[in-house]
Amino acid sequence: MYRTKTCGELNLKNVNEEVNLSGWVQKIRDLGGMIFIDLRDEDGITQIVVNDEKLQEEAKTITEESCIHIVGQVVERSNKNSKIPTGEIEVVANKIEVLGKCKNVLPFEINTDQEVREDLRLEYRFLDLRNEKLHKNILLRSQILKTLRNRMDELGFTEIQTPILANSSPEGARDYLVPSRLNPGEFYALPQAPQQFKQLLMLAGFNKYYQIAPCFRDEDPRADRAPGEFYQLDFEMSFAEQEDVLKVIEDVIPYTFKKFTNWKVDEGPFIRIPYKEAMEKYGIDKPDLRNPLIIQDVTNVFEKSDFKAFENKTIKAIVVDKGAEQGRKFFDKMTDFAKTEEVGAKGLAWTKLEENTLTGGIAKFITDEMKEKLEKEYGFKNGDAIFFIADELKQAQKVAGLVRIELGKRLDLIEKNTYKFCFIVDFPMYELSDEGTIDFNHNPFSMPQGGLEALEKKEPLDILAYQFDLVCNGYEMASGAVRNHNPEIMVKAFEIAGYTEEDVKKRFGALYKAFQYGAPPHAGAAPGVDRMVMLIADSQSIREIIAFPKNKRARDLLMQAPSVVSEKQLEDVHIKVDLDNNK
Repeated sequence: MYRTKTCGELNLKNVNEEVNLSGWVQKIRDLGGMIFIDLRDEDGITQIVVNDEKLQEEAKTITEESCIHIVGQVVERSNKNSKIPTGEIEVVANKIEVLGKCKNVLPFEINTDQEVREDLRLEYRFLDLRNEKLHKNILLRSQILKTLRNRMDELGFTEIQTPILANSSPEGARDYLVPSRLNPGEFYALPQAPQQFKQLLMLAGFNKYYQIAPCFRDEDPRADRAPGEFYQLDFEMSFAEQEDVLKVIEDVIPYTFKKFTNWKVDEGPFIRIPYKEAMEKYGIDKPDLRNPLIIQDVTNVFEKSDFKAFENKTIKAIVVDKGAEQGRKFFDKMTDFAKTEEVGAKGLAWTKLEENTLTGGIAKFITDEMKEKLEKEYGFKNGDAIFFIADELKQAQKVAGLVRIELGKRLDLIEKNTYKFCFIVDFPMYELSDEGTIDFNHNPFSMPQGGLEALEKKEPLDILAYQFDLVCNGYEMASGAVRNHNPEIMVKAFEIAGYTEEDVKKRFGALYKAFQYGAPPHAGAAPGVDRMVMLIADSQSIREIIAFPKNKRARDLLMQAPSVVSEKQLEDVHIKVDLDNNK
């Protein structure tokens, strides 16, 4: 028997018991006449004492991180250790067996506060996962998934799996393609989301569906986005409107967060913020409401300004309470930040109001009339600083949004230990692509507000959709929508985005066909599981809550994927690789 107890469960009640323990050697301390081993498993650490001379000779050959089995007697410690739960006892070994020897030199120290190069950690992920914090993150993820499933079951949802090998469809990102051996020249696509399948389940008469669904998108990685694959709590409801879906989210998400954190958690109903308002007030469609700063449009204040940088521009302003306390260096650094490539501003104008006098920055360009208007209409007061961003509308919003976020960080304005949620609603149905063509803004399967009449009579960029996002602390946590279930509306919606009815039949044939056979109204959403776990774990990187993540270049350094495959494998799927860069 390898173990009768785990290392983390022993206490004074077990004194005088003989126990079998198995785990990994975290540390060995040779004090001459006595050897101590810190034995670690998933549940904790127990101190092992080796008194016997013969056993000591064996213990001296054991390397740290080796896997060993101990048989011994539990005794009360004379020098208790209050830092660990098992600190009142220790185990006197009478048998030691090495189950798996570890190399003398580790690629990196496992339980350390020192920075270890991430690519090295990912190459030896099996060792990295022994780190206590990382290990707990993966256990936390398991508990969160179980809680989500239990709650969805309690709410009457049915768990149904949908295919992984599916069809290619335009859903916002590049597909991962899988060649078919049995159908030469044809490809499956890994689903970007179970979107069409879950809608088909509603047409099949299921009331409420959900699954913890893997989704595959060929996107560039970020700190909050894993490359290649991610998981979401995908759910859909028949005969549902937008508010029905929002209520499910307002139930499940706070319930889950509160179970695993002692931070303050917003409870429903969450604040609803129209997309247009979010862009105006926060410069982004995923605002962090812990940050009290608000963006205001002050274009009308500077209509008669002589300041050339403001001519024919949209002008956004951020008033910072007590910002006048900051020195010139702070304002210079904020200007440097705004001019970085990531932000893209040409500059950042500012001024301070001290003893009723404007100082610094562009103070000389602000007349008394302008100053009075800023005070009366925009809350600018003595002791404040104000930042100005001038550009065309969308760029001004973007820059102001990033400046707002940076000010919140540098001035330590972000409310601590709290989760603040909001819904962004009323997304535009369409947007202009980089090429200037009409494209879907959010989800092509969404119902336009106003139905077919809106599609036929309104300008495309003025049409709103029943689409929404859940946002938490500046992260998009879920997307959802009321689905389009009318084939006529579906064809018209895609026609505006440049698709013919034949395109719709070809690319979305199953949905198009199913809509002809009594389609019920339906709606749903998909909270992101990875980001949810990341937020609850208070982790700064999504790779810290995924067991085997890929690196920033979308490579799995442990399994060495992607990799070159043999010519025979390529022949089987009728593929020829041409790496001639000149073509």
